Parts: sequence; C-alpha cells; structure tokens
Amino acid sequence: MTARGDFIEKFGGVFEHSPFIAERAYDDGLIFVPLTAKGVHAALVFVFRNASHDERLGVLRAHPDLAGRLAIAGELTEDSRQEQAGAGLDRLSAPEHARFTELNIAYMQKFGFPFIIAVKGLTKDDILAAFEHRIGNGVDDEFETATAQVEKIALLRLQSLLLQK
Repeated sequence: MTARGDFIEKFGGVFEHSPFIAERAYDDGLIFVPLTAKGVHAALVFVFRNASHDERLGVLRAHPDLAGRLAIAGELTEDSRQEQAGAGLDRLSAPEHARFTELNIAYMQKFGFPFIIAVKGLTKDDILAAFEHRIGNGVDDEFETATAQVEKIALLRLQSLLLQK
C-alpha cells in the first residue's frame, strides 16, 4: 500500500479542490496496489457518489467557470488551465468571450454551480453548443450531468497522473 500522505498529495486534486475524496477513499481501504486509473477512479467515484448532497455540490462549485475570470486572472489550477487551453478557451475572440460570460452568469444563476464539461477532445464550438443545450435542463438533471462530467474529468486526470512515473 502506498503511504497515505503520498497518495493524498498525488491524487487529492483529481476532484477539483476536494482532497476529502482521496482522503476518504484511502482511509476506507478502497485503494489497492498496483494503482491503476480504473481502480483509483472507482474508489474516488464511490466516495464522491456517497458524499452528502452538499459535499457534492461543493465539489461542483469548486470548478472554475469556462473562460471565466479565474482564467483571465491566471488563477486556474494547472489541470484546469491545461484543459481549457487544449480546447482553445484561452484564445476566444471578444464576441466569443462575451457569449461565454453571458452563459456562465445565466447558468450560475439557474443552477448555483458553474457549467462543467470534460473539455478534452472538444472544440470551443462543441463546448458552446453543449452549454447552450444544457442551460435548458432542469436543476436535478443538470446536477447529475455535471456530476458525471466531474467524474469524467477525474478519470482523464488520473490517466494522465498514472502515466507519469
């Protein structure tokens, strides 16, 4: 078994600013060697899905707006910065940025958490289309959709981390 501190240091940020998920997975004996993306992901998702509604909402709220103020200020986590840049969100035109800002505000007002999507492999147009579609969802449906996207982001991050030796 890997040391708790090492595990938390390496995997505590897989769920954005929510190390409690990795801590609980480790403390509950859900982590097994050899560490694989699939195995660690299953353990972390189990903890996330069994967290209280308020804790899961906190995880959703820990995510940054897409192309939002944190990105402009350079205050994203390195993972989020790379993910957004990979989708071209760091190179939006002024009208595109205005549209993302408008949607971010409307989405946050409606749902109480930022729009979350696993951006890897998507273009800014794909993301914008999903944004415009999902803003029409009901609150419960969107909570579940955002939760599934957080889990997908976590898997992508784990796959990247576990390729690094």
